[in-house]
Amino acid sequence: MIEKLFKLKENNTNVKTEVLAGITTFMTMAYILAVNPSTMTAFNDILGLAPGDQMNPSGVFIATALAACVGSILMALIANYPIGLAPGMGLNAYFCYTVVVSMGYSWQTALAAVFVEGIIFIVLSLTKVREALFDAIPQTLKYAVSCGIGLFISFIGFQNAKIVEHNEATLLEFHKFSKETFNTTGVGVILALIGIILTAVFLIKKVKGGILLGIVSTWVLGIICQLTGIYKVDVAAGVYSLLPDFTQGFQITSIKDVAFKLDFSDMLSINFAIVVCSFLFVELFDTLGTLIGVATKANMLDKDGKLPRVKGAMLADAIATTLGALFGTSTTTAYVESATGVSEGGRTGLTALTTGLLFGLSIFLSPLFLAIPSFATAPALIIVGFYMMGSIKKIDFDDMAEAIPAFICILAMPFLYSISEGIFFGVISYVLINVLSGKAKEKKISLIMYILAILFVLKYIFL
Repeated sequence: MIEKLFKLKENNTNVKTEVLAGITTFMTMAYILAVNPSTMTAFNDILGLAPGDQMNPSGVFIATALAACVGSILMALIANYPIGLAPGMGLNAYFCYTVVVSMGYSWQTALAAVFVEGIIFIVLSLTKVREALFDAIPQTLKYAVSCGIGLFISFIGFQNAKIVEHNEATLLEFHKFSKETFNTTGVGVILALIGIILTAVFLIKKVKGGILLGIVSTWVLGIICQLTGIYKVDVAAGVYSLLPDFTQGFQITSIKDVAFKLDFSDMLSINFAIVVCSFLFVELFDTLGTLIGVATKANMLDKDGKLPRVKGAMLADAIATTLGALFGTSTTTAYVESATGVSEGGRTGLTALTTGLLFGLSIFLSPLFLAIPSFATAPALIIVGFYMMGSIKKIDFDDMAEAIPAFICILAMPFLYSISEGIFFGVISYVLINVLSGKAKEKKISLIMYILAILFVLKYIFL
C-alpha cells in the first residue's frame, strides 16, 4: 500500500529513509510550536487586553500543531512531495503587529482575512494560475532561489543559536561572550558551533541520518552541560530547561478558545482587502520560492525546469491555510526547513506524512518536543544551507544578463530576510536588465514575467 501510494521505488528511496527524513524535517520545524503562540498573541500585553478579549496562547499552540499536521499530510497525499507545512514565520508577525496592533483589527477579524486568503488561493490553484507562475520563472532564477534560500536558512540558523547578534553600528556581529551570559546563551553558542562540526563529520563519514544525529547529539551535550551546571536556565533571558517537563499536563481543550472564531463584519472595507492582499502576496511567493528551492535540491524539476504535480502542492498549501484559519492560527505555508529532510534522502510524500504525524503527536508530547533547544537545530539549518548552495554551479556566470539578476536574487533573501522579496528583486532585475540591454527577445521572456515585474514594482509603490 505504501509503495502504491508514494511510489518509493520510482523515486529511488525506501520506507526507512523517508521516515528518517520526516523526523529530521520535523525536528528542524518544531520550533514553530513554541514561537508561533508567543508571536501571534504578543498583542495581548501590547494592547493591554482584558482576559476575555485575549487570544489564548495554549489554544494557538494546539492550532499550530493541528495546522502543521493536516497541512503536511495534505502535501503527502495530494502532491507526494517531501515538504512539511506549518504556520509561517513573518506572516504570524504581520498578523500580530500590523493587522491587530497597527491597523486596530481584532484577532478574530485577522483570522477571517487569513481564511479569505486561503479561499482565494484554492481558486488560484484550481485554475492553474499558481502553476503558471511557477513555470514562468526562468531556470537561472530557479537555481538562484535555491541558493538564496540556502543562505537564508543558514542565517536563520546562526540567529537561532545566537552566533550572530544585533549591533547598532554594523547591524550584525559575532556573539559577545561575557561573564554574565556565558552560562546561558554563551554555552548555547559554543554547543551550536560544536554541533556544526559534529554534523559535518557525520556527513563526511556518510553516517545515515547524519543531520538528525547532529541535532540529537547537540541536544544531549546541552543536557549534560545543564546537569553539570555549565548551562544554566534563565527564563527571563529566554533560556529554558533542556529537560522535558511533563508536570504541567496537557491543555488540548484550550483550542476551543481560538477555533472557529472568525469575524467577517469588516470584510467589505478597503483596509480588510489590503490585509488579505498582503497575506496573499507574501504567502504566494514564499511558497513558490520554497517549492523551487526544495525541488531543485531534490532534483525534482524536469528538463524544462517545471515541477510535476505542482498544482497539487499549491492546492495542499491553499487548503492548509484555510483550515489553519479555522483552527485559529495565521497563514500555513510550505517550510524551507523541509530541505533538511531532502538532504537526508527524503523524496516522497512519506517524508511529509511522517512530519505531519509527528506534529499531531506533539499535541500530546509537547513538553518533549518543546525541550529541543534552538542551538541544537541550528547546525542542521546551517549545513543544509551549504547543500542548497550547490545550485550556484549551474548558473552561467559568463552570461551577465542571467548571472546578475540571479546574484541579486541570492543576496536579497538573507539580507532582506524574506524569500518572497528575493523573488521580487530577482524578477524585476531579470526583466529590466534584459530589456534595457536588448536581450529580452533572445531570452524569450514570457508575458507572465513582464506582468509579474510590473506588479512587483506597483507593490513597492502602493503597499
